[in-house]
Amino acid sequence: MHTILAKTQLSPNVTRLEVAAPRIAQIRQPGQFVIVHRCAGAERIPLTVADADPAAGSITLVIQAVGKSTRDLVAMEPGEAIQDVAGPLGRPTELITSGHALCVGGGVGTAVVHPIAQGLHRNGARVTSIIGGRSKEWVIFENELRRFGEVVVCTDDGSYGRRGFVTDAAREALAAGGIDVVYAVGPVPMMRAVAELTRPLHVHTIVSLNPVMVDGTGMCGGCRVEVGGETRFACVDGPEFDGHQVDFALLADRLSAYRDFEQKANACAEETCRIGRH
Repeated sequence: MHTILAKTQLSPNVTRLEVAAPRIAQIRQPGQFVIVHRCAGAERIPLTVADADPAAGSITLVIQAVGKSTRDLVAMEPGEAIQDVAGPLGRPTELITSGHALCVGGGVGTAVVHPIAQGLHRNGARVTSIIGGRSKEWVIFENELRRFGEVVVCTDDGSYGRRGFVTDAAREALAAGGIDVVYAVGPVPMMRAVAELTRPLHVHTIVSLNPVMVDGTGMCGGCRVEVGGETRFACVDGPEFDGHQVDFALLADRLSAYRDFEQKANACAEETCRIGRH
């Protein structure tokens, strides 16, 4: 059992949990993730380790509540315990040790960018982070990322930072030159757009993929993606891959495979809550 030590609301539907997991905290590396199993019968949810405190024996998980399972998870309070947290899983991020890295985070993907920027800074690389949200209240991890370098904040409505998408700011940063590698994490359309920006410039681009995962060991095949014309498994071969080699169209199609099931689960949960209120 893994006790929830602290809980913070980062944006309207994004919650930060500090969870007791001492062994994971000691050995996790940037880019790795855990699979969280709240209780018997619950869905297994893959979550990037956004930060860790080895001394306190805790890890930081950032959860976007978009379906029944994630809503159930963020409804938990400090003192309650998650049944299983398996990890760290996946391959660590390929981090440069010198030069200039551009980290692009869209929405909750900013939480995934955080450990990457942290590792790059620790290695001695220069870090510029571009992060965004629909409006100011949706921007997360800005202060944490400022510890590692320059941060450019974008909002769709211009309520904070500069108006526009993270891809607009990334285009300007790339045009200025001097970028050695790009790390992009966020919605599939955003990562695909960043990869297309860097492709003609021949700037190495690493993206973090989020296909459906079940066991995290490569056995179920649910997280298969196509990279460079070959089938790879995000849980054991990734979750990070060369953005210029990823088949984003196939990834987007597979991400929608369980959409109807999730909508039905949400509807059942809302009906149960309605009946309970009455």
